[in-house]
Amino acid sequence: MNEITFQLLGASGHAKVIMDIIRSCGGSVLNLFDRNLAITQLMGVPVIGAYLPEKHIHPAIISIGNNDIRKRVAMEIKPLFGTACHASSVLDQSVTLGEGTVIMHRVVVQADTRIGKHCIINTAASVDHDCVIEDFVHVGPNCGVCGGVTVGEGTLLGVGCSVIPGIKIGKWCTIGAGSVIIRDVPDGATVFGNPGRVMPVNNANQR
Repeated sequence: MNEITFQLLGASGHAKVIMDIIRSCGGSVLNLFDRNLAITQLMGVPVIGAYLPEKHIHPAIISIGNNDIRKRVAMEIKPLFGTACHASSVLDQSVTLGEGTVIMHRVVVQADTRIGKHCIINTAASVDHDCVIEDFVHVGPNCGVCGGVTVGEGTLLGVGCSVIPGIKIGKWCTIGAGSVIIRDVPDGATVFGNPGRVMPVNNANQR
């Protein structure tokens, strides 16, 4: 990633962290796109307004934390995306990353894990061997994902949650902060607790 110039889509606090990740590896951020015209700069980098294809000249990263919004933005724009991995993180050489994915500070990802497109693997998270993290997933800070786990598209693993080996978590789930997942989780479920329990449908975050 050294000496690569990026553009970011979204001028938020999440963007500040991604800017630091890019700089940690010697890259730079040319500018940011954001529909909020009141924002003209972020950490000294210009914010140039709403996204325009003709201004998309470098690899981009969608700097938006919400998984659903990140997917909608990815579907709307041209497929010119990069990846960013903080210099303090450790990824086995066999790990694969999809476009637009961000690996934050002090993350560890072990052998033969596949991470999809536009994912966020947040600060100090650990993803063990042979996991599959599908597109638009957010693995929260200090999460521990054991070996052989599958996490479906768009799922959020809240801060500090733990997933035992071999578990399958469905698509567009919400796993609450600090939860311990010891059973498979169906698509669209909201899970809280230790051990994790699926919340009733009327309380679930249905997509």
